[in-house]
This record gives sequence, structure tokens and C-alpha cells, in this order.
Amino acid sequence: MDPLVRALLPLQRALLGAVGPLSSVALGAYLVLWASRPPLAPLDAVVGAVALLSLATHLGRRLRRAYGTTRGDLTLFSQVVLVAYAAVLLAPGGIDGPYHPVVYAVLMLTAGFSSPVVTAATASYAVLLEAALGFFALQRGISRLLPHAVLIGIFSCLNLALFRAEIARVRRLSRTRIEQELQRMKEAARSYRLLGAPSSTVEPRTLRPGGEEERLVQSGIDEIHTALKLSLELMRQSLHLRSAVLMWLGRSGEWLHVQEAVTDQESLLPGPFGARDGLPGAALARGQTVSLVGARAQKHVPYYAAPPAVGAVCAVPVVEHGHVRGVLVVDREAREPITGAEEELLQATTRFAVRVIENERVFAQLERTKLEQGKLYRAVGALSSSTTETQVIEACVNSAREFAAFDYAVVTLFDRSAGEHEICAVSGEGAEALVGQRFRHNSGLVSMVVANRHALPYRGDYDPERQVVFTRRLVPPPMASLLVLPLLVHDRALGTLILGSHRRHAFSDAVRPTLEVLASHVAVSLSNARMLTRLEDLATTDGLTGLLNKRALIEQAERKLRSAHRYGRATAVMVCDIDHFKRVNDTYGHDVGDVVIKGLGELLRRIKRDTDVVGRFGGEEFVIVCEQTELAGAMLLAERVRAELEATTFHTEAGPLRVTCSIGVAPAPAAGTTWEPVFKATDDALYASKRAGRNRVTAWAGRGLQQGTAA
Repeated sequence: MDPLVRALLPLQRALLGAVGPLSSVALGAYLVLWASRPPLAPLDAVVGAVALLSLATHLGRRLRRAYGTTRGDLTLFSQVVLVAYAAVLLAPGGIDGPYHPVVYAVLMLTAGFSSPVVTAATASYAVLLEAALGFFALQRGISRLLPHAVLIGIFSCLNLALFRAEIARVRRLSRTRIEQELQRMKEAARSYRLLGAPSSTVEPRTLRPGGEEERLVQSGIDEIHTALKLSLELMRQSLHLRSAVLMWLGRSGEWLHVQEAVTDQESLLPGPFGARDGLPGAALARGQTVSLVGARAQKHVPYYAAPPAVGAVCAVPVVEHGHVRGVLVVDREAREPITGAEEELLQATTRFAVRVIENERVFAQLERTKLEQGKLYRAVGALSSSTTETQVIEACVNSAREFAAFDYAVVTLFDRSAGEHEICAVSGEGAEALVGQRFRHNSGLVSMVVANRHALPYRGDYDPERQVVFTRRLVPPPMASLLVLPLLVHDRALGTLILGSHRRHAFSDAVRPTLEVLASHVAVSLSNARMLTRLEDLATTDGLTGLLNKRALIEQAERKLRSAHRYGRATAVMVCDIDHFKRVNDTYGHDVGDVVIKGLGELLRRIKRDTDVVGRFGGEEFVIVCEQTELAGAMLLAERVRAELEATTFHTEAGPLRVTCSIGVAPAPAAGTTWEPVFKATDDALYASKRAGRNRVTAWAGRGLQQGTAA
């Protein structure tokens, strides 16, 4: 059944995908019919309402997504063309009237907001629709269509080339502005150390537009900007300054750039300025306040494009924990030297700036920790509510996306008894080819992680030429970054969680520890799910045969009998008992008796249908509940069981052994609608088989008993 379902799924998807375009064709045919006959008001109103509803539905779906699918866009724009032609037909002059250019406007929108394939298909639809209208409704030749068709083709091509190019340019500019704004934010955040500085091997924490990390960083930058701006403005006014500029050292330490500034001038240069030049360079080199008065002062103010008259200038280094981070430069027009009290105020301002940045840094770290803990809390909640391995794996992949952006995820489990790894779940490219594959323990990354219980590769940098993930035959898609995490429970690896990304350095020190914590929670949840499954098996399964035990069998039988009674379906119950089983145990021993019981259990499991329920009722007695089965069919099944067991030879240490069985069969609802009366009837039929000489099948038939076939 599974291959048939898999074969039908693509057909089902194709049919569902064709519904939209086919509806456009059907509505177009009705428009031609409408234009060629007298109006039918009720039917026309219904079809018009259906067309508008379909158009509104597809338009709503398109507006909810930034980019549409080919089928969806084709349906949407073809129906817009259809509505445009209907409006043109209703307008004065019809197709040859002044309102026909509305169709060109629709094609312009199609060219601007859909793919070239959709544009070409929509233009073809418009030409065919106009041809059908002209031939069937307006009764005119093809020559009248040619000018419109040529204009539609030219107009579509021009708009496809020009309008889409303009939209692409606007989108490109928007992306550039967003990237520049993100870069500016990153630079400001690194200057204040709200983000870790990048190195040659590790990228800083990723800022995704609209993400929580971006909002957190932007909030921190805004708070620092507001506090520093206010403090500089208060200082400027109290000391009668023209400008107060806070310049910050870049990552290389070679350049200064303006970080915050207040001034009565129109604008200031942003930099960069040499960190060793002029008065700011002297203050940075000495690590102490430096000031100048008079004509020389004007030469040491680098941030003015057109320097005004400067009478005094002072530079105060900004020191954080013994390290110079920047310099505060102030100037004023009057040739009044900066006094000692004013220098102390400037130094206090720099200390305030450092304290504001440190406070915001701590706050950002606390908020970041809070966000990470919230994500972990949600992840642990999702994992705790998962009771099966499938649910745990699904929750694992979904939770990992909270902490890292990845394009590929795999969960493998290790079978220690067989020494094999199994790929249980894959999210991303190539999933169908890998799911369910098993491979031996080897020297690949997965096997090494399970053996060493440490994440690999180092820093998540993946080289497919040198590193093997599964085997040389089972290869994941090309990835720039890959991280294989062990799923550890009490230092024992259950398997691995594999994450891959097309972006380099995707699993840096900022996210790897959190992913390791998540992997440990996943391992515990997997272990709990396995334990729960094992407990459920122990509670419902007979340990010797693997069939349902008595309690689980009665529960299943009661459920099937209730269902059969509710829907009026026939059901049959069979009880099978091994003849002279005590003699087998006494003669050959209980070990041989267990072999016989297991053999009968395997026989029943092999013969039963998927909808039947089989269980060991106790000792050598077995029960089969046959759903949707009449008495005659149950008798045939019982006879097959009896005959196959009689023909089976069990090889024991004492020699070959053959046994027989007696079977009783009872139908429902004739024997009853609940378990107790039906089982009582079946048990009566079983004992009738025993009394009649064993090795036979007996059916319950009201107050009498119907004998079946005997040996």
C-alpha cells in the first residue's frame, strides 16, 4: 500500500496545483459564452460572484507573501485579465473602444510583480481570450486580432524589461540601505562592546533584521546615545562651548571616528581621523588631559569642514579599566583657557560616559541571557511534552532553530548491540535519500562524536574534501559550516544532532555552548521516550511471545466489539489451546514448552490480518479477535491455524516434537455485544472441541455447537 500512496501523492499535488489555472480557463470560456448570447441574470450573477471571490482569495494569499508561486501568480493575474476584459466589454465601445488599454495596464502589473514565465503565460491567455471573444462573440476574422496581439506582446516585453528592472533596482537599494544600517549598528555595538569583536576565525553574533538580537542591540545603542547626548549638551551649555565631540578608537587602534557630538555648527565631519595626529593624538598617547589656547588651538580641531574661530580646545582621554577607548574633545570661541575645575568636569563626563556604556553592556548581557533562558525554557517544555522518539526529534529540530540559523539538520541514533548508526530524521536538502539509512561504526565524524562524546569539527568549520560525516557513500549536501553534537545521557551517547549551514562560521562560540545544552536535554528526552515505550511494551506485551498480554488483549477486544456493535459489523473471536500441553512440559521440560508456545505465537502473528488482534490469554491459551469477519470466514481461519500447527515439527534435544490444538469460535453480535458473553461462548466451543477428541475446530451456534473439521 505504501508504494501506491507514494505514487499517488505527486498526482494529487499536480491536480491540486492545476485547479487554479483550470478555473481561469473555465471562467474565460464562460465569458466568451456570456458575450455571445443574451444575458441570463441569475446565472451570470452567480458566476460573476464566484470569479470575484476567487480573485479576492488569490489576491489575499499573494499579499500575505513577499513572493508568489508560479501557479498562484498565473491564476491571480489570468483572473485579473479576465475581469479586465469583462469590464472592457461592458464599457462603451467594447474591445475596440477607448478602454481596451486597461488590459495593457494589467499586463504591466503582471510583468512587474511576477516571473517571466507567468508574464508570458498571462499574455498568451489574454491573446487567446481576445481571439475567442472576437471569433465566437463578435463574429470577426483573425486580422482584427493581430494588432492587439502584437501590442500585447510588445507591451509585455517592454514592461518585463523596464518595469522589473526598476523594481529590482529599488529592491537592491533597499537591501543596500538595510545592510548599511545593520553595519552601522554593528560598528556602534562593537565600539561599545555590546557585540563581541570578530576575529579571523569567528564571526560576531549574527544580527538578523527584525530579530530579538537586533532589537536588543538597537535598544542599547539608543539608550547610550540618549544619555551621552544629554550629558554632552549639559556640559556644552554650562561651560559655554561651541562643540563637544566624543571620538572613539576603531578596532585597529589607528583611527578615531566621531561617536557622539553636540555643536552649534551646521555639521561636523564624521572621520576617520588619525589616532596619532594633533591634540587628540597627544591626549591618547599621554593618557591625560591636554589643552591649548590661542591661534594654535584652531589647528588641532579636526572635525570642522570649514573651521570657525577657535580660542581654546581641550582633549580628555576616555579610559575604561586602564585601557584608552577614545577621547573627548571640546572647544570654544573665547580665548579663555580651560580651568582645572572645568577639566575635572570634563573628566567626570568621560567617567559618566564609560559608566553609561558599562551599565548598558551589563543590561544587554542580562537581557541576552534572559532571552537565551526563555528559548531554553520553551525548548525544554516542548521536549518534556514529547512522549515518543518522533516527537522528541521534531521538537529538537524546531528548538534548535531558536538558537542558530541553519539550513540542514540530522538526528542519528546509535544501536550499540549491532554497532550501527541509523539516520532517523533529516530536515533540508537530500532528506529522502538519507532517512532510514544505517551504517557501521567507522572513523567518520558521527562515529567519532559518539565514541569521544565531544562536538566536532573544531569551531564548526567543515571541509568535505577531508572530513567524512556518515560514510563515503552517504554524503550530506555541501555545507560551509557543520556541527555534530553528541546526545549524552550519563556520559553515554545515544546518537548525534547534526546542524549544517551554507554560511561560514555559523556555529561560533556565541551559539555552540547553548546548542550543547540543548543537545543534552534532547538526549534526556530521547532516553525518557525510550523508557516510556519500553514500559508501555512491558505493560501490554507478553514477554515470551511478543503478543498482547491478557489485560491489553481484553481492552482491544472490548474496543473492537463496541465499534462492531455501533456500526453493525460482524466480528468473530477464536480461542486456541494446545492439546496435552502439560504432558509436553512433563516429558520434555518447560524450555521445550516455551519453544512450542513461541512457535504457535509466531504462527498466529503470521496468519492474522493487520486489523486482527492476537494475544496470549494465559498458559498455552491464545485469543484472536477477527474484525469484520463472519462465522464462516473465522472457521476457515481457525482450520488453517489447526492444520498448520499440526504440520509443524519442533526440533528439541529429545528429538522432533509435533503438537495439535483445539479451537473454539464464536460470532458477535450473535453470541453477545460485550467481551464477557462472547468469550464465554468461545470458551464453551473450545471445551466442546476438547471433549470431542481434541485437534478440531468447534463453532458456537446458539444453544448448540457446530462441529468443524477434525484430524
